[in-house]
Amino acid sequence: QVQLVESGGGLVQAGGSLRLSCAASGPIFRFNVMGWYHQAPGKQRELVAAITRGGMTNYADSVKGRFTISRDIAKSTVYLQMDSLKPEDTGNYYCSADSTHWGQGTQVTVSS
Repeated sequence: QVQLVESGGGLVQAGGSLRLSCAASGPIFRFNVMGWYHQAPGKQRELVAAITRGGMTNYADSVKGRFTISRDIAKSTVYLQMDSLKPEDTGNYYCSADSTHWGQGTQVTVSS
């Protein structure tokens, strides 16, 4: 069983930036896909960014050009750099390994 711990959320003004971190309790290369999900208030959880074991990345259309997913395999950590934040980016952000293991989430609030 792997534990995922997110951090880096907070309150930021529109146009600002945040970097989220997801620290895994074990090696992340054992997973096919590491992903970041966004759950806005009252809405379903949606994938915003993913990175495969081979390093390929994929983004939701709503965040393309603004968010960047990356990883540090040695630190077993996945990052989500969030730039040009918008109020609609507000919500909880969850880290996932193979959509099977989940962290507890970190809250992001973007004020207009």
